[in-house]
Amino acid sequence: MWFKNLNVFRLTEAFAFDAQTLAEKLDTLAFSPCTGQQAFSFGWTAPLGKGSDELVHSTNGYLIICAKKEERVLPASVINEMLQEKIEEIEEQEGRKLSKKAKMELKDNLIFELLPRAFTFSHKTFAYIDTQNGFIVVDSASAKKAEDLLSTLRKTLGGLPAIPLNTVEKPVLTMTQWLLDQNPPSDIVIEDECELRAPEEDGGIIRCKRHDLALPEIKNHLDSGKQVIKLALNWEERLSFVLDENLAVKRLKFLDLIQEQVGESDAATFEEKFDVNFSIMTAELANFLPRLLAIFGGENRA
Repeated sequence: MWFKNLNVFRLTEAFAFDAQTLAEKLDTLAFSPCTGQQAFSFGWTAPLGKGSDELVHSTNGYLIICAKKEERVLPASVINEMLQEKIEEIEEQEGRKLSKKAKMELKDNLIFELLPRAFTFSHKTFAYIDTQNGFIVVDSASAKKAEDLLSTLRKTLGGLPAIPLNTVEKPVLTMTQWLLDQNPPSDIVIEDECELRAPEEDGGIIRCKRHDLALPEIKNHLDSGKQVIKLALNWEERLSFVLDENLAVKRLKFLDLIQEQVGESDAATFEEKFDVNFSIMTAELANFLPRLLAIFGGENRA
């Protein structure tokens, strides 16, 4: 169980639920597959997968949960082709052109008829609650999906005092200065990827991958006013990741120093391995997240 992305939220109050109470709350909105004309279904499912019915898995004060969304797939090309056939058939039978409103009603009826026969696909979004340090961490590359999970959790619990992270120093300005000076903090190494954006509205964007970011051409872009909105970094040879302007961590990798701890484990069952991985990951992130905030001047809770 290794998170690949981190969207982090700050709990502004102590989390009020233990594992058992939280599981009871989640059960009121447990996932069930799409039925009938449902276009999608969203709910909570067991983090350990099909072999478990526990909606909350707890290890060392960390609570991991999982949201599942199932959607019916109706390809637009199929709908449009069938709709056109129906329109042509009706227009020929009635000898008149259908209005825009009539065509829309026909499309809605067609979708309603097709939904029960449509294929479905599903995806899961994991999150864990750090009750000791007051974080909720969502594993999603999409800010919207992270917000969707948080919104559903808020609905499930009847409220949730959680807000996005906010730091005293703006990540864009700080990362831009790092790249200009080639002088990040001592425990941070700039790697070979960045994204630069001109500050004006609809400003141009430059993306660099597998590129030496110390080259003069990068400095030229920065001197012309472009700012860093994404930067690939390495923290103490333990984590590598891309950090964006909103403090979201993308493409997170736990490096050899961490993986060696996994190799030392004698866990045998799936649940034991899950526990080991989850314990090592959360312990590492419990060190990393406060350091990440400190690098940008600490939290701004105003």
